Amino acid sequence: MTALSIRTYGDPVLRKRAKEITKVDEKIRNLASKMLRTLKDAGGIGLAATQVGEELRIFVVDRSQFQLEDSPLIVINPVVVNSRGEQTEEEGCLSLPGTYADVTRPLELTVRGMDLDEKEMVIEAKGVLSRVLAHEIDHLDGVLFVDHLGSLKRRLLSKKLKQLSAGKQ
Repeated sequence: MTALSIRTYGDPVLRKRAKEITKVDEKIRNLASKMLRTLKDAGGIGLAATQVGEELRIFVVDRSQFQLEDSPLIVINPVVVNSRGEQTEEEGCLSLPGTYADVTRPLELTVRGMDLDEKEMVIEAKGVLSRVLAHEIDHLDGVLFVDHLGSLKRRLLSKKLKQLSAGKQ
């Protein structure tokens, strides 16, 4: 199975709000499978459909990167229903290679969505999983982790972001 191409900073699709998925069909299952392959090949933790050029509300997470659980998490049409607390940690992103910054995210997050069988799922996340879910949902809303930074931190990263936007990683 061929891996998908990961879009990088400056690609307009990364700034678009993804559309809800109304029916989980073979196309969606195939996309999820290819996203998981792409994520594994890239060595990342999470990947949203917009990062591979698909304006659809679906993301995948490789939980084996930070939990004992090795089954991947595939979430369609995620919605944050509750969040509590704060945590600030360094984040990176497959769409902003080589770019890292401290970002404040919820310490606990409750997300509702559906799986590939169109069954509702509720995820109670803490710590790293909470951070990953918030990061991926942001992608589906056209938000990048650098958007959470203050103006000083963004200015410090501006040269790197310009290089990424120009395709000069």
